[in-house]
Amino acid sequence: MLLSELLKGVNVKSEYIDREISDVTDNTKKVSQNCAFVCVKGARVDGHKFADEVLKNGAATVIVSEDLGLEEQVLVDNTREVYAVMCKNLFGAECDKMTLIGITGTNGKTTTAFIVKDILKELGVSSGLIGTVKNMVGEKEFHTELTTPDPYDMHKLFKMMADDGIKYCVMETSSQAFDQMRLAGIHFKVGVFTNLTQDHLDYHGTIEKYKKCKKELFKVCDIAVINADDETSAYMVDGVECQRISYGINNVSDLKASEIELFDNKVVYTVNDTLKVDFHIPGDFSVYNSLSAIGTVVALGYSLEDTINAISCAKSVKGRLELVETNTPFGVIIDYAHTPDGLEKAINAIRSFTKGRVITLFGCGGDRDKTKRPKMARMATELSDIVIVTTDNPRTEKPEDIIKDILIGTVGSKAEVITIVDRSEAIKEAMEIAKEGDTVLLAGKGHETYQIIGTERFHYDEREIVKKALGLI
Repeated sequence: MLLSELLKGVNVKSEYIDREISDVTDNTKKVSQNCAFVCVKGARVDGHKFADEVLKNGAATVIVSEDLGLEEQVLVDNTREVYAVMCKNLFGAECDKMTLIGITGTNGKTTTAFIVKDILKELGVSSGLIGTVKNMVGEKEFHTELTTPDPYDMHKLFKMMADDGIKYCVMETSSQAFDQMRLAGIHFKVGVFTNLTQDHLDYHGTIEKYKKCKKELFKVCDIAVINADDETSAYMVDGVECQRISYGINNVSDLKASEIELFDNKVVYTVNDTLKVDFHIPGDFSVYNSLSAIGTVVALGYSLEDTINAISCAKSVKGRLELVETNTPFGVIIDYAHTPDGLEKAINAIRSFTKGRVITLFGCGGDRDKTKRPKMARMATELSDIVIVTTDNPRTEKPEDIIKDILIGTVGSKAEVITIVDRSEAIKEAMEIAKEGDTVLLAGKGHETYQIIGTERFHYDEREIVKKALGLI
């Protein structure tokens, strides 16, 4: 592809030699013969420092935001933004021909995305999915590393979807992705806001910056589907020119749930006093997740009645209130809850159908927001009967130091608090103390099948650990 074609839509600030380009990258390890290397300034490394090196290694041109005085350079305003646009052009700008649904929020993104995909499938529409648990092209599954992928990987997925005749794609759009301009050049038919609570402050620094990044979705969508019960919703759509569909339980909304019934395997409620919803994932927050999905599909032009009929076929999502088959008189549930709000919702959901005690096991990730550690402890001890504090993904921090931060929030707790550093040993202890009628919540890992210790990733599947502890494998 010609360099001029790759730079379509880019404000170029210098003259350049138009030549055939084989590929686009911002990674020095992926430089190939006749590729275009985009010099992106990262948090630790500035790609501009490698411009000479990549040209010697075969790159045909370098895209820069600083004049390096190189014959092969193309000067632009923002290389992060340009990298995303060039990746889009490289793969044929297929996203422009698709109907895209972007979902943002602290909690509920993954579940909402899967529900929307399931509803569309029931309505006879094949769709793609990009998100935290996995990427999907129709029913074909692909591994994922980031909630919202690198632009190169993302537009490659769009091209695969287009080649398979898929015209709809449901995406989780993270605040980091907007901040890093990974989504530059992409327009969404529907933008969905689930909720906003404390998370990712290790990256953004303040909740205000976190909110601001999430608001970017609603500047590039036609219809906003928003949670009317979340106080941040007004901010998300303030001054934004797009249609709006609201959903909620407590406040005035376009889709309002009432007559809510909570069961151990589902929720049942009525929308707008007329249509009954039977949704097979438990927990009161499932009302919000299902409402957001219903609003999304309605925003796509499908009738409310057909959408509600289709949602009864939606499946549970791995790592989201996932019941582990144990054949024990107590229940074992795995959930991804890793924020104070997420933990609160998960425990409350479990409390609603648990006859005995709630035993909550959790830890906090290393090299992440430390301020939420005692907050999660307070939430766990206020709502649980027994709390086991352990390790999550310690990364480069000492697990003992993380646990020390967590335990600050357990001071004065009425719940029994047990500390076991090794997560497998902690799970074994939870299995041993659980009695008939109890529910054990393993929080934080969810869909993850690994544990990050130092900078290495090791296989770690809690489903296997539970079964080993119970002597099932």
